[in-house]
Amino acid sequence: MVASPSDVPQERVIVRDVIAEWNAIHARDRKTVLMPFGWETHATPEMGDRPQAIINGQLLKDADLLVAMFWTRIGSPTGSAKSGTVEEIEEHIRADKPAMIYFSSAPVRPDSIDEKQYSALKDFMNSLRGRGLVEQYESLAEFRTKFARQLAQKIISHFPAAVEESGARGPDLAPPRVAPSRGPRLGDSARQLLAEAVKDSHGVVMSLRTLQGAHVQTNGRDFVEGGPQSEAQWRGAAAELSKLGLLEDRAGKNEVFFVTDAGYRTAQLLNQQ
Repeated sequence: MVASPSDVPQERVIVRDVIAEWNAIHARDRKTVLMPFGWETHATPEMGDRPQAIINGQLLKDADLLVAMFWTRIGSPTGSAKSGTVEEIEEHIRADKPAMIYFSSAPVRPDSIDEKQYSALKDFMNSLRGRGLVEQYESLAEFRTKFARQLAQKIISHFPAAVEESGARGPDLAPPRVAPSRGPRLGDSARQLLAEAVKDSHGVVMSLRTLQGAHVQTNGRDFVEGGPQSEAQWRGAAAELSKLGLLEDRAGKNEVFFVTDAGYRTAQLLNQQ
């Protein structure tokens, strides 16, 4: 379930995008599909109880994982909790289900902050820190990177892959070991570039043209050694990784790429070969 106050709409979009990417890469092998939902898209009209209680009954009770994001607001009171998002988090945790909670520390105009909302949010954040781990991020790009990686980790640790064995399926079945040969086939240059990129602290690969010539750089190393052949070799390697979904060109300019979750996993598989 995707939960948040109204001031983080872009984060809600990112969560759905990252989940769609995970499904595209992993759903078939793990026989698991993630379905993001929230009250604004999945709740239906119903009478007879508090609005948040209805949302809890319709959606939250069936959620396996909750992802929540905050920035400057905590949300509107529900009659039972400080906000709908807070009530969803507390109900989910009481059900002993995993919750991933993120707080934005991005700059904001002081005159746009509701002091009561922000004060209540800080109190809630401090209460959570005494009960577990929460995550902070300074930009949407950082949030996307952290969430993609942490979502993959959470699924691996909490939701074993389904295994077909005489028609059986259940949490007691161990996740299948993925053989290294299942990874995508990469050219030698693409393998070298990916191996270096996953060592970069930000997982960034830059493919640039400057007055000094072409550069394909990551982790402090420039792969282009001079000449059009070397340039073609390494720019082609970056393009190959991007085409396979192992690098992501977020700006759409074919200049700055980020290693995706699939890229990190593929690099691990290649190291096992």
